[in-house]
Amino acid sequence: MHPMVKPALRRAWRERQTVQFGITPAHAVVVGPVDTATGSFLDLLDGTRGLPLLRDEARSMGLPDGRADALVDRLAAAGLLDDSTAGGRAAEALRNRKVELDRLRADLASLSVTHREPGAAMDRLAARRTMRVQVRGAGRVGAAVAATLSASGVGRVDVLDSGLTPAWDVAPGGLPVESVGERRDVAARQLVRRSAPGRAGRAAGADPGGADAEGPGDMQGGRGPERTERTERTERADARAALASGGGAGLSLVIVAPRDGLAAYAPDPASAERWIATGTPHLYAGVVEATGVVGPLVLPGGTACAGCLTEERTGRDPGWPLMLAQWRSGRRASVTPACDLGLATSVAGLAAAHALSFLDGELPASTGARWEITLPLLDWRSERIAPQPVCPCGAAGELEGEGMVVTGGPHDTMVG
Repeated sequence: MHPMVKPALRRAWRERQTVQFGITPAHAVVVGPVDTATGSFLDLLDGTRGLPLLRDEARSMGLPDGRADALVDRLAAAGLLDDSTAGGRAAEALRNRKVELDRLRADLASLSVTHREPGAAMDRLAARRTMRVQVRGAGRVGAAVAATLSASGVGRVDVLDSGLTPAWDVAPGGLPVESVGERRDVAARQLVRRSAPGRAGRAAGADPGGADAEGPGDMQGGRGPERTERTERTERADARAALASGGGAGLSLVIVAPRDGLAAYAPDPASAERWIATGTPHLYAGVVEATGVVGPLVLPGGTACAGCLTEERTGRDPGWPLMLAQWRSGRRASVTPACDLGLATSVAGLAAAHALSFLDGELPASTGARWEITLPLLDWRSERIAPQPVCPCGAAGELEGEGMVVTGGPHDTMVG
């Protein structure tokens, strides 16, 4: 172990012998009493020394034998220590990809704050490279979600959509103006590849055969200059197969972000049957009529699904099914969607953050719940969606027995 005080947590002395790591209450930790020698020892915890050397340094500072190990154990238990050498082969491989890791250092710092164990941040960042996410929709929300996940180190991000890109789909962080008139799925795949970490180094002249030659960008469908017509045909065939099967096989998560936000606000249970059957987690996100929604994140058999959402809404409003059938069957191809750019960007950002939290092993607040925001006041509000006994998804039965327990809350930690 090479202990390192997490650099993402800023340090400040509360008074002469008490130091606080971290600014916000969610992650701040107070340590004390800290005498002069102990304070000097803390400065040595920078990830460059192993425990044997730290013991020698502590002894030279006049600290008694065993104090170095005790301090390291105490700081680790408080969630203040990282390990610059921790992790398996995947973590070591990521450390060796300098260009890619430099792009992800801010993400790594964030993970070090939210995950207490030494080395946990690097392990989770490396694990993202092995994951496959499918984004269904390449409008203002879906394209931005896909780009964000790719830029955050997710190994493979597939985007499914149809038709050509209109001018109003262009958005910062989403489809560029150059994609107007192009096929949405092709433009979205190009966006995903451009967003992947590691690619900027090659564009700037890095050695294509060096340590950074392979990364998440290469898992998105090949390197730009080396792409062939066969590669494009293969990707299109994969997309058609995914659409035909409903997706699910080998996917870590499906994000449903349709250009018509109605399909996110009131998702069709039939479209999710394949994901329920295969146990594929899926998250809804979109904008409809100046209202943005994120959630629910559905864990099949454990939390409320699209069918539960429909049953719950119908119970409150008996006229809902009739109106919904009319809205779904209406021809609205010529109607420009009411999708404010700022709102769409906010929804995409929140959806991507919830997706990454889930991929990193957490249960974000959208699990079995929906977050909603409406212009012009923009007040986020959440609603818990209860599993419905009449829904065939089985989540209500899990709650009655000893099934999944979903909890949430801040990671407040104060150590005196």
